[in-house]
Parts: sequence; C-alpha cells; structure tokens
Amino acid sequence: MASDKAFVEYVSDQISSECEITYKSMFGEYGLYSKGKIVAVICDNRLFVKPTEEGKNYIGDFVEAPPYPGAKPYLLIEDKIEDKPWLTGLIALSESVLPMQKPRKKNKKIKKG
Repeated sequence: MASDKAFVEYVSDQISSECEITYKSMFGEYGLYSKGKIVAVICDNRLFVKPTEEGKNYIGDFVEAPPYPGAKPYLLIEDKIEDKPWLTGLIALSESVLPMQKPRKKNKKIKKG
C-alpha cells in the first residue's frame, strides 16, 4: 500500500521549520530529508526514522521495524507524531549525527559497435 501525500505533508508540518524538511516520492513511498540528509522514510503511512544511538537514547523505550520487506530495521514512530517539540527534537538530533549521502556516480554508457 502506498503512502498518502496528505499523511507525508502532515508529518512534515509536525516538524519545526528549523529542520528544513523536504520529501521525495520513492516507489510509492517517501523519503524524508532534513537539511539535505535523509533522516526517515514514510511507508504505508507509518513514520520510520533512521536508527542512531542518539535517537534510541532520545526515545528511550523504542520499537524497531523494517519499513518494507527486506529492509534493515528503523525506529518506528507512532504515538509521538502529534508531539511537535518531541518529533522536531528527534529529527534534529538524527540529522546532526547522520552523514551526508555520497553523490551517486553516473553510469557511463558503453557504445556498441
């Protein structure tokens, strides 16, 4: 089941503008970015934050689950989505410790003939 864009916008609106949240559609689901770093994914209208030791400590009693079959477990956020200060704190903390993604190398086309 694909995520609703309205849910993605709702989650994004729950996070303070200081986090500079953007999102991108990815195969019917969404990647959530803070200051250009991917910090979470939204799959089946559920929020999964990239796991970090700092994030786990911030949450305390956390639940991990894979966002889709075959994926590594992420931190599943359910009850705290409505808590704007708490969610902003988690996203800001996660963004501060996650590395920037390395730019992808473009595949060179091989000419046949």
